[in-house]
Amino acid sequence: MGAAEVIVGLSLGHRTLRAADHWLTEQVTGLGADLVACTHLVAEPYPHVALSVAGPAAERLAELADTPPELRVAAARAAGEHAARRSGRAVCYPGADRMVGTLTVAELLAAGAIERVVALGGTPVAPDMPVHTRDFVRPQWQAGELVLVTMPHHAGGLAPFEVPDPTPCCAAH
Repeated sequence: MGAAEVIVGLSLGHRTLRAADHWLTEQVTGLGADLVACTHLVAEPYPHVALSVAGPAAERLAELADTPPELRVAAARAAGEHAARRSGRAVCYPGADRMVGTLTVAELLAAGAIERVVALGGTPVAPDMPVHTRDFVRPQWQAGELVLVTMPHHAGGLAPFEVPDPTPCCAAH
């Protein structure tokens, strides 16, 4: 990340990842392709989703939304985690618009900001392995890298671990 980078934490009380994703996507459109906007699950002062945005235009986003006083600690925590590249689920990032269809691991890594692909269950990851993106790719900061966590896909290859439309808990009850 460049010297002009700014990291802003926001906490607006979003109760779901979907709501936070939607808000981020709407707000960062037009602020530049070099932004990295993340969600962070926080527990204080109540369970909600805080946000972090990094990039030269991040301050413009902070001007659009004012974090309420009771959520400022959560916002600061999100910004700190993003700055340390320790945690955060990237919603908007360089190359996110190219994470569609089926790509090989090598194509996925070359297309944007994702630095590594890992698979659950010890599945080996090879550069020519297909990744069925389902047009929904949410990498996470882990130990300084933007990492896409995947799982084996029923058609062969891999798919992102996070699914686009998860079934809510207790949906059948």
